[in-house]
Amino acid sequence: MAARFTDDEWSRRHLIGLGLAALLIIIVPALTLQRLSQESVNTANWLAHAQAVGARVYSLQADIRDAETAALTLSKGVSSNALRNRLHQAERISGNLDELARLLSDSPEQLVRIGKIDAMLGRRMALAKEIASTPESPRQRELIEEMTFQYPIRQEVEALQSHENALLVDRTLKARSQQKLSALVSWTALVVQLLLLWLVLWLLKRQIGIRAYAEQRLSKASARANSVLQTVREPIVLLDEQLRIVLHNTAFSELYGADCQDINQRRLQDIGEGAWNDSIIRQRLADVLLRGRELWDYEHEQRGVDGMVRTMLINARRMPLPDMDDEEVVLMTVSDITLQRAVQVRVEELNRQLEGKVEQMADVNRELEAFSYSVSHDLRAPLRHVAGFSEKLGKHLGEDADEKTRHYLQVISDSARRMAELIDDLLVYSRLGRGAMRMQPVDMQSLAADTCSLLDSNLRAEADGNGQVREVEWHIGALPVLVADENMMRQVWLNLLGNAVKYTAGRSKAVIQVSARQLADGSHQFSVTDNGAGFDMQYASKLFGVFQRLHKNSEYAGTGIGLASVRRVLTRHGGRVWAEAQVDKGATFNFIVPHVSEAHHKDALV
Repeated sequence: MAARFTDDEWSRRHLIGLGLAALLIIIVPALTLQRLSQESVNTANWLAHAQAVGARVYSLQADIRDAETAALTLSKGVSSNALRNRLHQAERISGNLDELARLLSDSPEQLVRIGKIDAMLGRRMALAKEIASTPESPRQRELIEEMTFQYPIRQEVEALQSHENALLVDRTLKARSQQKLSALVSWTALVVQLLLLWLVLWLLKRQIGIRAYAEQRLSKASARANSVLQTVREPIVLLDEQLRIVLHNTAFSELYGADCQDINQRRLQDIGEGAWNDSIIRQRLADVLLRGRELWDYEHEQRGVDGMVRTMLINARRMPLPDMDDEEVVLMTVSDITLQRAVQVRVEELNRQLEGKVEQMADVNRELEAFSYSVSHDLRAPLRHVAGFSEKLGKHLGEDADEKTRHYLQVISDSARRMAELIDDLLVYSRLGRGAMRMQPVDMQSLAADTCSLLDSNLRAEADGNGQVREVEWHIGALPVLVADENMMRQVWLNLLGNAVKYTAGRSKAVIQVSARQLADGSHQFSVTDNGAGFDMQYASKLFGVFQRLHKNSEYAGTGIGLASVRRVLTRHGGRVWAEAQVDKGATFNFIVPHVSEAHHKDALV
């Protein structure tokens, strides 16, 4: 992954690169100029050296010429002290030659020439002195010819001079070339340094702009953070190692009645009129900074500047200050939980009262259960007596009983049986409200199918008596698996589907539909629709009450407890049930079974 740098990092890298470039641009031209200057000095020295050699050669030639001229003049008989002195001064030629050899010590070729000149010069000067002392004669001419032709020193001197002149020309050209190169390097360095200076100024300007923008952003961020800090209604304060206030928000100063301008750098125990005089809380705050401990949800009672005693919840932890090196402070937040504590105390008191009420309700439920069983047994015995003696009375009368008597006996028997059914339904209704729920996965499809099979069997059993079987068309849709109490859900399906079969008795063909759909909250809605007698919706509120019926018993038999039992089961599961119908156009009973967690919660409330 390619590295990504911020503006500051790029600026820092640019400045480092610029510094290195500046260093190279300054050092390289300086070293180059120094080298060129040294070469110029060397060239100047070589020029001076060549000129010195030329001067020595010229002096050597002049001395040789003077000595030979003086010798020839003396040989003509001219006697002069000046000429003798000039002849004797030829001795210094050796010194000039030695000096010339020293100057040309770096050139072996020139030293060879000087050696030749030295060898010829000694003999030539000896011949010059002999010529000066010899009068004009053939011998003198021989000496002159020997000096002139056998020892031609002038050629060697001229060769020496020519070589030095050639070196002088080369060194002069080299000196001029170095001067031009020095000028070029100097101007180039000047131009590059000016460009570098412009680049430095541009980068400095850019860096200043970036710095100003960063400072502006930092200032805005600081102002935003301070605005957030001051807006927070929870008191916040920063304390140093001496528990002096470093920073705080408005809520803190308002709570403890301190001036926002004068509270900074004041000790914590000096504000709030003694609210922080507790040594324990101050020691805990000191431990937070010195030992790195954290103070969580510490309750502390304080008397405020208004004289009210409040319960404050204190949280504190150590934190570094980003604008101060190697310094940490304590960040403390203070929350007024006086109302929450009062509410908690009240809730605890209500919970204790509720526990007492629950215990009372448990006692009442146990009494009701005992009463139910007692009533059940106490009522069943007289009913059995009524039913039994009416049957015995019928047998006793036999054929002597008239029509009215048999009718009375039949009414007594039917009423006793109906009373027994009412007692059974009441016991079931009571158990549905008291028994503990056993939550488990329940296949609603299987429950509905089993209930339909049971109702079909009952219809066939009834048909055995009169020979006519009712036709019921079932339409059972896809039903889900839910977590519920299976026995209770069986009662729901038995009552709803049983009512659908019962109230479609007047139809030539009963059509009963069962469907289900999942709602947005995860619960499931079930619907049971029939084409039976229906009912008037203005009486719908009476459907789910105990002993509430919308039809006469002569039309449709029943005790009026089935739908009440359905409502109780669904209420315990956290659901609900309702009905929609029109007279003689059928009815639809809908019920909702919520998620199991909600069912547990609502059952606990019930």
